[in-house]
Amino acid sequence: MAGSPDESRPPASVFPYLKALMDAGGSDLHLKVGSPPRVRVNGRLRKLDVPALREKDTEHMAHEVMRSDLSSEFEETHEADFSYALSEIGRFRVNAFVQRGTVSLVFRAVSIGAIPLEDLDLPEVVAPLALEPRGLVLVTGPTGSGKTTTLAGMVDHINRQREVHIVTIEDPIEVIHEDKKAMVNQREVRVDTESFATAMRAAMRQDPDVILIGEMRDAETVKAAISASETGHFVMSTLHTVDAEETISRIIDFFPPHEQKQIRLSLAGSLRGILCQRLIPKAEGGGRAVAMEICINTGRVAEAISEPDKTSMIGELVSEGAYYGMQTFDQHLTRMFQEGVITLDAALASSSNPHDLIVELRRIGLVD
Repeated sequence: MAGSPDESRPPASVFPYLKALMDAGGSDLHLKVGSPPRVRVNGRLRKLDVPALREKDTEHMAHEVMRSDLSSEFEETHEADFSYALSEIGRFRVNAFVQRGTVSLVFRAVSIGAIPLEDLDLPEVVAPLALEPRGLVLVTGPTGSGKTTTLAGMVDHINRQREVHIVTIEDPIEVIHEDKKAMVNQREVRVDTESFATAMRAAMRQDPDVILIGEMRDAETVKAAISASETGHFVMSTLHTVDAEETISRIIDFFPPHEQKQIRLSLAGSLRGILCQRLIPKAEGGGRAVAMEICINTGRVAEAISEPDKTSMIGELVSEGAYYGMQTFDQHLTRMFQEGVITLDAALASSSNPHDLIVELRRIGLVD
């Protein structure tokens, strides 16, 4: 009977479940002792009609996919992040962890080759941002909001348009890029380099034009990214922040008070734009759409970054910056609802200010 563990069965393999994930068009596979495997499809976790997993199942699955050099680290720390590729099925980002004394795993399906920007249905301003000759662009949002897909599309756009050297530093590598007009070198933390900060120091000796940093996790990496963007390189990275104002505040907060003034000035001079995104279920089903807040670093935005007492004005500047391609989440949600891409319930659930959104929708006659 599905859901009932049978201890006499040999340990289960992870491979059929990875195939089930890909066949379902899902994004994630969750494996936990005492529960059947589940796949995330269009944002919802669906239970597979198979028996619940046992301790020996998930332990066997971890050994099937984990590199030997990570096994001892996993036994010591109870955490492991790595990538795994399975011929004819796909490539995955894997997190193995221990919960209640047993092994759990989460597999995220990732792409071999980026989805072109023009196929991602992103705002028009994203493509020219990707082709900036220098400066810093940040893509932010919660886990699972599509940041990797957007950045991969931007790298692919550069790869097809410019004869440059692109260096990516990722943990782990999620999208494989083949050389087109550009040359692309991709480095994986703990496999090809010790850390983001170490790789950033080395990158400056590798004659890069474009640097992608998978995530800015500490002050040293943030400082190296800003420094590279100030010295003629184009740098892209991510943060787990919800909007442009919080993104600026988070970067400043990486540093002690006596360094914050200089960081503000450096960021005000080097930043080109912030793309904050969320994934919203489509009205007709069959996937999710990207809603974006877009902040372009105009003179007034740079002033708000450099002066602490004006940073709270960034949201207002974004809402008034349509001429420069800026938009708030609620402005984008309004258009998406107006065009029938998303439902009213989905728009309100994803809104930064649901009350203000409903007032605006009433003002323009979209709801009663």
